[in-house]
Amino acid sequence: MSTMNELPVVVIGAGPVGLAAAAHLHERGIAFTVLEAGDTPGAAVRQWGHVRVFSPWRYNIDPAARRLLDEAGWVAPDLEALPTGAELAGDYLQPLAQLPQLKPHLRYGARVEAISRLGLDRLRTAGRESTPFLIRLADGDELLARAVIDASGTWGTPNVLGASGLPARGESTVAAFLEHALPDVLGAARDRFAGRHTLVVGAGHSAANTLLSLAELAEAAPGTEVTWAIRTTSPSRTYGGGDADALPARGALGSRLRAHVDAGRIRLLTGFSVHALTPTDGRVSLVVRHADGGEESVTVDRIVAATGFRPDHSIAAELRLDLDPVMGATRALAPLIDPNEHSCGTVPPHGVNELAHPETGYYAVGMKSYGRAPTFLMATGYEQVRSVVAALAGDWAAARDVQLDLPETGVCNSNPADTATGDSCCGPAPTAEPAARGLATGISGGLLSTPLNLVTLDAAPASAQAGGCCS
Repeated sequence: MSTMNELPVVVIGAGPVGLAAAAHLHERGIAFTVLEAGDTPGAAVRQWGHVRVFSPWRYNIDPAARRLLDEAGWVAPDLEALPTGAELAGDYLQPLAQLPQLKPHLRYGARVEAISRLGLDRLRTAGRESTPFLIRLADGDELLARAVIDASGTWGTPNVLGASGLPARGESTVAAFLEHALPDVLGAARDRFAGRHTLVVGAGHSAANTLLSLAELAEAAPGTEVTWAIRTTSPSRTYGGGDADALPARGALGSRLRAHVDAGRIRLLTGFSVHALTPTDGRVSLVVRHADGGEESVTVDRIVAATGFRPDHSIAAELRLDLDPVMGATRALAPLIDPNEHSCGTVPPHGVNELAHPETGYYAVGMKSYGRAPTFLMATGYEQVRSVVAALAGDWAAARDVQLDLPETGVCNSNPADTATGDSCCGPAPTAEPAARGLATGISGGLLSTPLNLVTLDAAPASAQAGGCCS
């Protein structure tokens, strides 16, 4: 059997963070294998290829990957331009994966089913750290690894519609009427939405993007109706910081959405808690439950569940993970990113120390590392894998020298109840932090900053409900 040092590091996922890990492993001279469940690099990114991200290229390219690409004569895009998901995959991830330094080490159609230690279950301790990891694939193939970097993300595990974290009653029976985040409303999915009434549930950037596309479709397709439902009493977190946002596209996203709501083109429902769903004459009826126990029914043609994502740690069930009970991130990272506890001020730099589990050599990185917290940028994941790979190479000085340079969000607080003071979303932009600290990556994306406090559903026109601290 191979000794531990002769085995590769296995990277799960060939998305932006997984391929960045591969680039750093190559630079460090560490053998690696990348396992991608899809048929192409960036398979998950391609599923939202029609969406233009709000962070410019300079935040979306990993430095180690850039060095490899530059050596191959890659022509970099305009670093201040905003790529679509398709451009991110086609113009960056695809050429990166094709490099001779990476291509031989990528396996496609390789879905990981489970990770364990060779011959040891979670209970066994003796010799554990010197025992290789065993990675079992869905097709039955098995690989051994000295370490595992899990960059599989959360795209395949969206949150449910039910307000209690459980599926609403009948949710599984209305799959034909249900869309998950970021459907291609103006492209491939147009026929499913044109001339129909769509309800978008969620308060994050995914919801905002879909709502703007539906509003554009409504102008061209008569009979198209758009309703937006959120669980809280104010949409101010989704509207964001407007002109105060250091990412102008992100600020403009909220400003445009607000204009549609104010004009009544998008009807806004607040205090919206989905209790049950039922197919009804080719449509779907939702039972909304109020805080006082009362219920109300709403009937629509389509539902877009833009309710965020959650990590799936089931493949690591035989590993010793130390997960925060709230966030699903490591216990060390969770308090640094928890939107229930923090304003949008700063996200401290974090790397291998915060990502480590009791299972030595296993690291979840990227979106998966953040658990249910939505405040993540690719640049954060790139710094994570740089730190982790440095640690795997034994360079602990580099591993612990973690730096984040992230854009100001323009949203000063995630609590929608805040008033228009200097600490609210309408106040001054946050004071720049020292260079050793990273600024917040985004608004709270639909997670509540306070315990759920439902109010009676207000069915008044959206223009009468568009208030908030910026009104």
